Amino acid sequence: MSPEYPFDDAATARAVIDDDGVLVEWNAGAERLLGHRAAEVVGRPAVELLVGEAGRGSRTPDGDRWDGILTLRHRDGGSVSVWLLAHRVRPRDDGHHQWLVVTPIEGDGPRPPDDPLDDVGLLASPCAIAIYDERLRLRRINPVMAEILSLSEEHVRGLRVPELTGRPQSRDIERQLLRVLTTGRGTDVRTYVPVGDDRANTWLARLAPITDAKGRVRGVAVAAHDFTEQYLAQKRLQLVNEASVRIGTTLDVTRTAQELADICVPALADFISVDLLDPPENGGESPTGRLTAPIGLRRVAHQSVNPGSPEAVVKPGHLDVYPAPSPQADALLAGHTIVASMSTGDLQEWLAWDPVRAERIGEYGIHTTMAVPIQARGTTLGVAVLTRFRNSQPFTPDDALLAEEVTARAAVCIDNARRYSRERETALALQRSLLPRSLPRTAAVEAASRYLPAARSGVGGDWFDVIPLSGMRVAMVVGDVVGHGIQASATMGRLRTAVRTLADIDLAPDELLTHLDDLVVRLSDEAGHEGGPGEVGATCLYAVYDPVSRRCTLARAGHPSPVMIPPGGAPREIELPAGPPLGLGGLPFESAEFELREGTVLALFTDGLIESRERDVDAGHAILRDALSGVSDSLDEACDRVLHALLPQGGAADDVALLLARTQGLPASRVATWDIPADPALVAPIRKQVLDQLGVWSLSMASFTTELVVSELVTNAIRYGTHPIRLRLIHDAATLICEVSDTSHTAPHLRRAKIFDEGGRGLLLVAQLTQRWGSRHTADGKTIWAEIGLLDEGE
Repeated sequence: MSPEYPFDDAATARAVIDDDGVLVEWNAGAERLLGHRAAEVVGRPAVELLVGEAGRGSRTPDGDRWDGILTLRHRDGGSVSVWLLAHRVRPRDDGHHQWLVVTPIEGDGPRPPDDPLDDVGLLASPCAIAIYDERLRLRRINPVMAEILSLSEEHVRGLRVPELTGRPQSRDIERQLLRVLTTGRGTDVRTYVPVGDDRANTWLARLAPITDAKGRVRGVAVAAHDFTEQYLAQKRLQLVNEASVRIGTTLDVTRTAQELADICVPALADFISVDLLDPPENGGESPTGRLTAPIGLRRVAHQSVNPGSPEAVVKPGHLDVYPAPSPQADALLAGHTIVASMSTGDLQEWLAWDPVRAERIGEYGIHTTMAVPIQARGTTLGVAVLTRFRNSQPFTPDDALLAEEVTARAAVCIDNARRYSRERETALALQRSLLPRSLPRTAAVEAASRYLPAARSGVGGDWFDVIPLSGMRVAMVVGDVVGHGIQASATMGRLRTAVRTLADIDLAPDELLTHLDDLVVRLSDEAGHEGGPGEVGATCLYAVYDPVSRRCTLARAGHPSPVMIPPGGAPREIELPAGPPLGLGGLPFESAEFELREGTVLALFTDGLIESRERDVDAGHAILRDALSGVSDSLDEACDRVLHALLPQGGAADDVALLLARTQGLPASRVATWDIPADPALVAPIRKQVLDQLGVWSLSMASFTTELVVSELVTNAIRYGTHPIRLRLIHDAATLICEVSDTSHTAPHLRRAKIFDEGGRGLLLVAQLTQRWGSRHTADGKTIWAEIGLLDEGE
């Protein structure tokens, strides 16, 4: 022996027996006790060492520990009555057990009269006391320690710690004892060791050296205090704190329920199921009244210590109905936690309604069930059912309080997630109701669009629109209101309505944005926020395309520039004057005009399409151009390809609006233009030329209406307008448009003539005979136009 290794293996008889009862280890102490050498007994049945009736009646002990007196066969033919202590141990991870059998050997020689180990005054302490000698063999224990071990001092005297408990943790304790023995310095140890029976206790122990009169360390004193209740309280507090961090990381109901299940297994239960009541239809509030059985619950999540949760009867997402004699229904009807166990018999009563569950419980040995209602803000959301089978301890009142605390935290998160989902669905429904359900079919462009709400922050204020204008022209608009939620959607609806109203009076793009900027400033003032203008903000891109001239005029207010894909060419970004965002007030906007070849595709979009945390705007533009480089005949397929290329798998961080428009040109043969002389007497020849043109277009059925409209508009222009005056007819498949332009900026107004008035009925007549009519200002003056429906005329 040495100070670093003071142990004497021969001072204890020790043997190891496997599951089949065969000796697999035999130490020097066992040879000293019975005389058999290891080579003679290892590999042979242990019962051969038992004498008489003990050998014939031997069987594997119940539990994890056994002690008693047995008569053993000595090598010389005699017998020895020995007190034995046996521990069930698991040396491998394959599930097989072995038995460690030990007994101390007497005959260590007389002790000196001044042995300090015999004069330790702590043995009368109410704490559990154990005294170990220089070989770290147990010398003394007090009655408290003997009661904890359920072993007497005379039987265990001489055993080492691993032989005394047979637990893996005892190796660490013995290393701590050795450190105190060799250094002479005491230490505190907290360990989690099952002792005496199946109870698992936490011990707080003080290890102190025992010295003789000369100051030499002669042993170690261990004073242990049962710290189990405090330890469990700390574990419960830790679980509550962990639940506050891990539960509710998202606003997703299923994810939150799964987080509740994950936090409870295995810390609190071996299996847990989380079942929720289905939310009301049409987004209403959950009922707050008393529930009645049977109750339909949908499995949202479950978790088990066994991979795959084989104990589960219901799969996630499935609806099951629970009658009154069930843990789910009884807990919800009672409104509080209910615990049932096989030992009390109430669990069998619960299971009488479902033989499948009864069979599953018997298969896995489930012995205790606890049903905890999931409640938040006075509303019952569902129930969590916790069960134990691997953990042999039943649920305690403290376990119920812990489960209620964790479940209450999860309930608030689930309720928040449901409220968020309901608000998000409401905002999305509002958003979609404010966006065009389908794009109008025009002779100017072929269009396709997409709108996607943000994956996490919900719907926002992105919008798009295609607005038919007079003269076969079309307006295309894409905008983005700052913010998310219902407020942003409502603001978007007001701006979209304003744009359509301003477009209806044929304002130029830069003028339209100026009026829209004024509106946003007023909306910001109405919002009542401190800071004045800028509280409500938006960006917008507005474009007008004329299929007759094939020219497009665009202006933007803080919005990304569109991308143009000419026929057979590469996509490129259109350079436009930037323009300030809407809502700043008082700053000018500029327009740019381009000629577009027929078949050119314009891509208008919001910044959510090209911006993300993973890349900068330039990289987003590059990906967009690559996605648009192969624009096919189908614009819908092109939209899907763009979204797939630019948006992440889980959705975009911001909502996205995308509008693709392919330009179309009107053939020159569909347009006829005349310069009108200033003489009213020449109106008749103009009418004849118009009728001749209608004959060329095979539109004779519209001759009467067209002749009246042309006469009225041309006559008004000659009388009240300024020369030069021009008449233009545009023929589309279903519409004939009459336009009269002059250089006067005075617009006509529709009024109702009195009975004796000689004039004032012309525009009223035009309004009655045409689908619609109006006027628009141009850079040189104004244009009065009227649309005649050819299908109506044909009928």
